[in-house]
Amino acid sequence: MGRRLPNTPRSKIMAKHKTSKILAIDPGPEESAYVCYSKGKLLDFGKIPNNDMLSIIDKSKAERLVIEMIASYGMPVGATVFETCVWIGIFIHNWGKRQPVSRKPASRIYRKDVKMHLCYTMKAKDSNIRQAIIDRYPAIGGGKMPQIGTKKEPGPLYGVSKDVWAAIGVAITYDETSVKTVLKKKTAKKKRKTKIKV
Repeated sequence: MGRRLPNTPRSKIMAKHKTSKILAIDPGPEESAYVCYSKGKLLDFGKIPNNDMLSIIDKSKAERLVIEMIASYGMPVGATVFETCVWIGIFIHNWGKRQPVSRKPASRIYRKDVKMHLCYTMKAKDSNIRQAIIDRYPAIGGGKMPQIGTKKEPGPLYGVSKDVWAAIGVAITYDETSVKTVLKKKTAKKKRKTKIKV
């Protein structure tokens, strides 16, 4: 589980509005990493061929699909980047193709958003993001990194590797920034009501 929130009005709002289940994807040209995330818990994760990801999306019980989006920084890019963009579109289309009432429209998050939310700097590297994620989880497993743990004493992040860390970063960033948006809207609404009363 993630960090427990204090029992305050703000924490009650956060608990209420946190998305129940998020399917987060770190896309690639041939394979993509994913995590099914719910209130700090990793329900399922892995890195699989993109064609298999379509099946995961189709069968997913998640309410939200969140994908890391490619950003342009003015530098030349190769064919793999364009292929990844194509797959992002395919994933989003597949999500909306058979959309039950509980499903919300797909969302996209940029790498810079993940860096700023988890590490507070654009200079953050993959290792920094990985450590920021680890720091959010309790040290309840065995071994030198108890948040990950060992086979005999697994931690909450046991089995996570490579691009799955990026998918978790996308899930956490979306979940927590969407809560902040709700809080801002509620605060703005409260201010408007106060002005009307005055």
